[in-house]
Amino acid sequence: MVLSFAKSRPQLVCVLACVLLADFGAPASAACAPPELGEGHVAEIIGGRSFRLDDGREIRLAGIEPVGATRADRINALSALLVGHDVSLRGADDAPDRYGRQTAFVYLPASDTPVQAQLLSAGAALASPELEDRDCAAALLGAESEARQAQRGTWAVNSVIKNAESPDDILAGVGRFTVVEGTVLSVHQSGATAYLNF
Repeated sequence: MVLSFAKSRPQLVCVLACVLLADFGAPASAACAPPELGEGHVAEIIGGRSFRLDDGREIRLAGIEPVGATRADRINALSALLVGHDVSLRGADDAPDRYGRQTAFVYLPASDTPVQAQLLSAGAALASPELEDRDCAAALLGAESEARQAQRGTWAVNSVIKNAESPDDILAGVGRFTVVEGTVLSVHQSGATAYLNF
């Protein structure tokens, strides 16, 4: 999303691109069980939401935006859950993206909860707006809501929600998923870009 700024009056929490998704109060127990895509053994953590299996496939976690003070923090959060483990992959499609990564929901053995929900519940990620599966969206938003209410991880600091009256803070996050609080005065769509004027 691209932001265009106008005079603002903070009153409304606007989660960019999540505005039309399910609410934060969704139950964490909602079933997220897309079709199975296979299994593998985690060999290496590449980033805050991607890892490599021992067969060479690169997997990107669906439905989340990693957060953390540094790239190392994001990698450590994922490493703590996955390094050296066997995992099962689920999703609507196993075709790789343009970077060769397979996007999937990832499950540890004997668990019905995706790794994504565990990261969200710990406050180590934010729910992404790009989920079409309503059950998975509800499960992930529910896990994020738990972390937010308990002020865990990124929700323990006041800087996770940016104020529309401080455009410099928001502009510092260009290219990253950002939560902005303020009064939306107007919305304009141009092609694939939506402009929110605060």
